[in-house]
Amino acid sequence: MQLAYSAYERRLRRALAGATLPNHIAVMADGNRRWARANSPGRAPLDGYRAGADKLREFVTWCDDLHIGIVTVWVLSTENLKREADTEVLPLLGVIAELVRDLAASGRYRVQLVGALDLLPDDVAASLHAAERSTENRPGMHINVAVSYGGRRELADAVRALLRDEAARGTTLEHLADTLEVDQIAQYLYTKDQPDPDLIIRTSGEQRLSGFLTWQSAHSELYFCEALWPDFRRVDFYRALRSYAQRERRYGL
Repeated sequence: MQLAYSAYERRLRRALAGATLPNHIAVMADGNRRWARANSPGRAPLDGYRAGADKLREFVTWCDDLHIGIVTVWVLSTENLKREADTEVLPLLGVIAELVRDLAASGRYRVQLVGALDLLPDDVAASLHAAERSTENRPGMHINVAVSYGGRRELADAVRALLRDEAARGTTLEHLADTLEVDQIAQYLYTKDQPDPDLIIRTSGEQRLSGFLTWQSAHSELYFCEALWPDFRRVDFYRALRSYAQRERRYGL
């Protein structure tokens, strides 16, 4: 069975040679808690979060191998912060902090945090920022880690920052309302100056974006996979890329 699987994986990889691949891939790594319930019954969801973090470490190497320029991974939403008990969120934050430190310490990636980190405990936010700063100006694949992220929160933060800057310049609200352009808002997003994701992958069988990259996903191609995130295989990744390469992108036209 393993030999057949390996042969199939190699065949898929060869088929991608010369194909049009995305420059920016975003992933909604969904299904960690369900994986924990199925594989560690009676134990804390932390087992699923650790397995999910291990898969993310593996996933970014797959992307790097294919020379993907930018990868965005969503690891914690603002909604998760509101609804999860402290006994679950705090251990999860520990797993996330360790993941970010490991990605930064690899020496291979530029790591950027995207999200409302002011909602996190001060010590966790400080640890994340320190890891991020250690990768500044580093060449190589750019990894956005979306933590304490919500699409609506991002847009609200963008508008607030834009209004503050325009007020500092002396711009009136009436003038701003008459002259505001789409590109002005885009420059205040967490991912400003980055290209929008070409492909968004969501695991666990859910077929919705749940506010992920609300602005940036306007013209992204979407791929939904039934596998729970810790069970997501390189074959599943190659299938997503094959699907992307076979599509004719219309960018809303």
